[in-house]
Amino acid sequence: MIKAVDGTVTGNDHGHSAGGGGNGHAASVAERKPIRVRVLRQDVAGGESYWERFEIPYEPNLNVISVLQKIAARATSLDGRAVAPVAWDCCCLEEVCGSCTMLVNGRTRMACSSLVDKLLEEGDEIELRPMSKFPVVRDLVVDRRRLFHSLERVKAWVPVDDSYDHGPGPRISPEEQQDAYPLATCISCGCCLEACPQFTKVETVQRAGETAESLEKRRKDSFEGQFVGAHAISQAMLFNSHPTGRMIADERLEALTSAGGIQMCGNAQNCVAVCPKHIPLTRSIARAGRAATVWAIKRLFDR
Repeated sequence: MIKAVDGTVTGNDHGHSAGGGGNGHAASVAERKPIRVRVLRQDVAGGESYWERFEIPYEPNLNVISVLQKIAARATSLDGRAVAPVAWDCCCLEEVCGSCTMLVNGRTRMACSSLVDKLLEEGDEIELRPMSKFPVVRDLVVDRRRLFHSLERVKAWVPVDDSYDHGPGPRISPEEQQDAYPLATCISCGCCLEACPQFTKVETVQRAGETAESLEKRRKDSFEGQFVGAHAISQAMLFNSHPTGRMIADERLEALTSAGGIQMCGNAQNCVAVCPKHIPLTRSIARAGRAATVWAIKRLFDR
């Protein structure tokens, strides 16, 4: 449940947007309205969520991470109450680490590349919510263990388990390299999963007296049979196309045809629409479906 929205300051003491002057330039920074931000907060995992509003002075060229940093520095809500700083995840600040995914104005985006000046064109207030497909840890921080567990299910790696020199390795043509590179840019941000109607939230709550080991086992068991998601399917295709990675191609295809595999994809194509790296996810899914069909037929006749 979400509690009622907190009170907001009324009146016109926050200023007004000024139109461009005679020279056609935008209003100066001093004339711009303060930036209002509405954040869906949650104090603890499994707790009740509630809305809280904040306001910071306008500055040009901010992104959502900059806004959250300024909110944390002030630690004061719009109605003047001292509050705990909003919690969020970030690391690289350049759309590489994938950790700052959240719902910005209702759309799944990377906070580091969501520019405030563009967002204010969508409305007078910026709305921030945690991803809805993952359990909330606190505020905008979510538990993305299922995302990484899906990569484990499809063995999204090249199986080299020793440290001695293997030599230069097999050659890859420029055409193969160009085809594989877009898939290799995946940053495991979870945008495709948030937008996917087949990827639904799975949350495991700790029982009274339950040990951490027992909870983790139940959590992993709950992931099995659930849809692996577009990111895992695409990574399986990436490593199945690699000369060394395809040594265990059969194991990846077996994972993709098991419960929660590629057959659960509903072809909504939301994943490719929201991917910040513009990865051709639907092409990977189509390739995976074709490869899985061929593999299943071969397996049938090899019995």
